[in-house]
Amino acid sequence: METYYDPKDLKNFGKIGEFGQELADKFFDYYGNVFKDSALTAREKSLIALAVAHAVQCPYCIDAYTSDTLEKGYTEEQLMEAVHVTTAIRGGASLVHSVQMMKQAKKLMM
Repeated sequence: METYYDPKDLKNFGKIGEFGQELADKFFDYYGNVFKDSALTAREKSLIALAVAHAVQCPYCIDAYTSDTLEKGYTEEQLMEAVHVTTAIRGGASLVHSVQMMKQAKKLMM
């Protein structure tokens, strides 16, 4: 079955510099530094990345960070819990905007 996202494309991510090497190099340098151990461990950052991948709905990132988190010793239960945290935050973000809707509705109904 053909899909818009081809999992094989993830292996070509390193080739994004083909149309602009200077900025690609800067991005990959930045990206590499972000994921180094610092105030957070590379392991912790990998789990955060998996959660963010679900929030931004990037199938390439989901594949990459599912593999990475498992390689770093996280369990399936921990991965799913991270996804539930993402879901709770995304749902809450939608619901908190209902305050704006309620204020506007009350203003218009007066």
